[in-house]
Amino acid sequence: MVILSAAIAAYHLVKTAGLVANTAMFPILRPASSPAPAPGRPVRSVHSAPRISLLVPARDEALRLPRLLPGLLAQPADEILILDDGSTDGTADVVRAHADPRLRLVPGEPRPDGWIGKNWACHQLGQAATGDLLVFCDADVVLQPGALDAVRHELRRQRADVFSVFPRQLTGTLGERLLVPLIDETLLAFLPHRLLDRPIPAAATANGQLLAFTRTAYAVLGGHEAVHDRIVEDVALARRARRFGLKLGLALGGELIQARMYDGYRQAVAGLGKSLRAAHLGSDAVLVASAGFHVLAYAAPWLLWRRGPAWRAAAVLGLTERLLANAKTGRGAYAEAALVPITPLAALPVYAIALRRKARWKGRTYP
Repeated sequence: MVILSAAIAAYHLVKTAGLVANTAMFPILRPASSPAPAPGRPVRSVHSAPRISLLVPARDEALRLPRLLPGLLAQPADEILILDDGSTDGTADVVRAHADPRLRLVPGEPRPDGWIGKNWACHQLGQAATGDLLVFCDADVVLQPGALDAVRHELRRQRADVFSVFPRQLTGTLGERLLVPLIDETLLAFLPHRLLDRPIPAAATANGQLLAFTRTAYAVLGGHEAVHDRIVEDVALARRARRFGLKLGLALGGELIQARMYDGYRQAVAGLGKSLRAAHLGSDAVLVASAGFHVLAYAAPWLLWRRGPAWRAAAVLGLTERLLANAKTGRGAYAEAALVPITPLAALPVYAIALRRKARWKGRTYP
């Protein structure tokens, strides 16, 4: 028991150290120094800014698009393409109701066998786009004025060929607060930003909520066609970029890019469950071990508080990790730390979905 408690405490020390390091290192998008042009009138700077395409795959997003579109139209993009991926809820009507010469609705073609739906939609968008910089954006993302300029500035600053943003995650229910912050916490604890410049395959990651490519890099990668059957396509693209010697860039969204991924606990479980298996090497054994370890690392220390200082240290550090992650992302909501001891229990249904070897999302089922 002494060895176990020491090992759990050591794990938390390593994780906390990663969070502290990224508090200083991980960049957050900031407004560009020059003012953005008025909506509908992108301008060219004296520095020959690239032509930018904002690309949104949309399947049954009629409720989210009214929150997304004003932010998209406020950006100095040269074209804004929204692909209707077989929607049945009036998604196309919502797009048509917004008048802007840059905005274009792209009717989606039937999905070929073997393709993941989002990858097929993004592939079609990539073919239709005319920009030098392709910025793929999910329909659950909200862009504030100046967001696109900040993305372009940070991409240049990091000299990235492939650049993605982890939006500030918004949560509206207790179930979302239990699960969604784990995305930021995992990223900031286990990926020191400077590792992006090192040839380490495991350090290659990206976030498909907002993922930008130079046109040249997208062609070199083979676009979304190269990962057509991958559910976690963003990470697959990042690892492919690493293999091709392309430079990866990452930033947090801060005040400029935010997202509410899920509406409630049940949707969060389904959404996270479809990606979890790929993140665990596709292995049942790794999934089961991971679920058990997290219960041991976060719930057990509170039950074993009186069994020694290592358990107490593990319990306190578990709370500290959530506080550090929320502070860095700017989410605040520090009272969420009180949910940490029960979070691994709330995550068990996510693991159960991953163990089924099938994922269901947006009315489609994938192996």
